[in-house]
Amino acid sequence: MRAIVTTENGGPEVLAAGERPDPEPGPGEVLIDVAAAGVNFIDVYFRTGAYPQSLPYTPGVEAAGTVAAAGDGVTEFSVGDRVAWANVQGAYAERAVVPADKVVPVPRGVGLEDAAASLLQGMTAHYLTRSTYPIQAGDTVLVHAAAGGMGLLLTQAAKALGARVVGTASTPEKEQLAKDAGADVTMGYDGFPEKVRELTGGEGVAAVYDGVGAPTFDGSLASLRRRGVLALYGAAGGKVPPFDPQRLNAAGSVYLTRPSLAHFTEVREELLERAAAIYGWVESGAVRLHVGHRYDLAEAGAAHADLEARRSTGKLLLIP
Repeated sequence: MRAIVTTENGGPEVLAAGERPDPEPGPGEVLIDVAAAGVNFIDVYFRTGAYPQSLPYTPGVEAAGTVAAAGDGVTEFSVGDRVAWANVQGAYAERAVVPADKVVPVPRGVGLEDAAASLLQGMTAHYLTRSTYPIQAGDTVLVHAAAGGMGLLLTQAAKALGARVVGTASTPEKEQLAKDAGADVTMGYDGFPEKVRELTGGEGVAAVYDGVGAPTFDGSLASLRRRGVLALYGAAGGKVPPFDPQRLNAAGSVYLTRPSLAHFTEVREELLERAAAIYGWVESGAVRLHVGHRYDLAEAGAAHADLEARRSTGKLLLIP
C-alpha cells in the first residue's frame, strides 16, 4: 500500500510517500480502507517534534473509510462498515489499523469525505462550546482564525447555542467566509482587543477560543470580560511563553485553560456521543462544511506547507 512515512522531524519535505506492507489487524483492532484523511495542525506539531512521536511513523490522526477486516474480539464493527477515527496516528495511508474502541460509525447520510473533514475539528468545537466554556444564549464570544476549518465549525457551533460571534481573519476574503458561516462581526488582527471592547460597550467577551497562540494571546486576555474564559486550544502561530499568573487577576479574575480533545473523549461513551452529535449536525445541514482543497496522498508536504503559511481556508483533505 502507499503511505507517508516520516523518518525524521523537520519541515514539510520530510513527508515522503512510499510503499509499505499491507497491515493486519491484531486483537481488538480493525483494518480500514482509507477514503479520506484530514489534515490538522496537530499533524504539524508531531512532524516538527513539538509533540514527541517515535520515529519512523505514518502521520495523520483523522480519517474515514470502510472496514476491510476485524481482529479477534471485535464485535462492534464488521467488514464493509463505514467508520471514522480521530486521535490515532496512521491516517496518511491507503490502509490503517486502528483500535476498535477509537473508531466511530459514520451514518449513511454522511459522505466519507465529509466524515473525515468534520470529526476531529467538529468534536473539538463541540467540547469547547459545550464543556470548556458552555455558551449561554446571548453571550458574545471571540473566535480567532474564523475562516479556518476549525474556526468555521466553531462559529457555527457557537451560533447554534445563541451566541453573538466575533471572528478574526487575516484577509477580507477570509472575513467573508467567516460571515458566511454566521459570524456577526469580523475583523483583522490589528487592534482587535480595542475593537472587541468597543463592540461590547467596554465589557469584553464571555469567552475567547484561541487556536493561534503567541501572536493573539495578549490580545485575547485583554478581550475578556471579568471572569471570562480563554480557551487556548492550539498554537498555530507559535507557543505562548511562560507568564505571571497574576495577569489573570489583573485582567478581571479571568480563567485560562489549555484543553485537549483527548481529555474530552477519554471514555468511549463520550467519544460516541460527541461523534454522533457532529455527524448529526452534518447530516441535518445544521453545519456546513467547507473543504478548501483536496490533495493526493503524495502531496502531503504541500498540504502542510499551505496550512502553515495560512494559504488555505476551511478543511484540507488527503485522498489516497
